[in-house]
Amino acid sequence: MNYFSSDFKLGILGGGQLGKMLLSDTRKFDIQTFVLDPSDEAPARLACNNFFQGDLLDFDTVYRFGKLVDVLTIEIENVNLDALEKLENEGLKIYPSPKTLRLIQSKAVQKEFYIKNKIPTAKGKAFKNLKELLVEFMDGKLKMPFVWKSARFGYDGNGVKIIRTPKDLETLPDVECIMEELVPFKNELAVIVVRNVKGEVKTYPVVEMEFHPEANQVEYVICPARIDLPISLKAQEIALKVSKAYKHVGILAVEMFQTKDDKILVNEVAPRPHNSGHYSIEASYTSQFENHLRAILNLPLGKTESKVAGIMVNLVGEEGHTGNVKYKNIEKIMAIDGVTPHIYGKRETRPFRKMGHVTIVNENMTEARRVAEEVKKSIRVISTKQ
Repeated sequence: MNYFSSDFKLGILGGGQLGKMLLSDTRKFDIQTFVLDPSDEAPARLACNNFFQGDLLDFDTVYRFGKLVDVLTIEIENVNLDALEKLENEGLKIYPSPKTLRLIQSKAVQKEFYIKNKIPTAKGKAFKNLKELLVEFMDGKLKMPFVWKSARFGYDGNGVKIIRTPKDLETLPDVECIMEELVPFKNELAVIVVRNVKGEVKTYPVVEMEFHPEANQVEYVICPARIDLPISLKAQEIALKVSKAYKHVGILAVEMFQTKDDKILVNEVAPRPHNSGHYSIEASYTSQFENHLRAILNLPLGKTESKVAGIMVNLVGEEGHTGNVKYKNIEKIMAIDGVTPHIYGKRETRPFRKMGHVTIVNENMTEARRVAEEVKKSIRVISTKQ
């Protein structure tokens, strides 16, 4: 297949910021791009050749969309897998495969998968609904504090809650869920693994994530992680084990905890480009987006090492602001060397919604981290009405 001068058609399920950034790398190839997203204002709509508005969980919509393309990929896991299985059975190349997605789409299935494959993870238990969980709690079988997670549709801190008191249970929705032991940890880490169709595999350096204490959202992604080499090697080894078990094609982001006694536990995975890899656009020899494309098109993988230290700052909607978005002080941060803003193109802001990110690159990690703090304090994502 000739991706550099052809009528080759690539389909992407999901048209958010990940799709938009992935599309910027398709311009290096001469391929047609098709995007399906529920919103008529999806960030990726302006960057693709053909945009379709539709429900990603509707069988007919996904099936008809798949019939238009030669290879199909995703930028979000919550898609109709029955439609993907039918398309795959009819010969469409889909990466990651519906089989891989079935093992990842539900956090309950993920947890079971780690245990079955002897992948280190926090102890936990799955429940079909909230009533099941409450019965176990009333019987004294669940010890507080613990972490509650919705099995499906969680994102950016939504669908995750630390349960410290019985009152916290009152706010939980009645959905399939899991509970996990609350792990005392030093660091939250992530390793991005990329694997192409023929099985070539590479890992990016371990990154460290600093979280917002209230929103449970990543504020900073720091590459390389400020950890000892043995810990870094252990994290990459476990990420490769996870990758091998899932047999994914494309990017797999493996999120982990480094515990107080330096064990590495897998938290969860995402089979697509991921927030923890955005720094790679400026800091790596090959960005996660280009390598995802190389992998699903079965091309040789690009070099994953970093050229310089990279820190990513998430730009999220400020508390108290909902409505048409306004960005303040972007010009101010752009006056600083090594600072690159990425604005996703979402019209509406709301508290803690991801609206963009800023990458800071510098040969000196300490200086990069200082600038990241300055960027975080300077830029504001607010609404025009307030």
